[in-house]
Amino acid sequence: MAKGRVEINSEACKSCQYCVISCPKKVLAVGEAVNSFGYPYVVAANPEDCIGCAMCANICPDAAIEVWRG
Repeated sequence: MAKGRVEINSEACKSCQYCVISCPKKVLAVGEAVNSFGYPYVVAANPEDCIGCAMCANICPDAAIEVWRG
């Protein structure tokens, strides 16, 4: 299966965790750092497992995620 790369805009993330729940490969997790708004933001905890499905980007209500396939 194709590999992907996920990028999260930490300032746009409000830690709703929809992306964490929707990821079939458990690539994403809530990190320990917080953004300037006080939200702990999502990080790619297991980036090597990303398959580029973009389910996380599609479900994100704040458009804080970009997925690159290839």
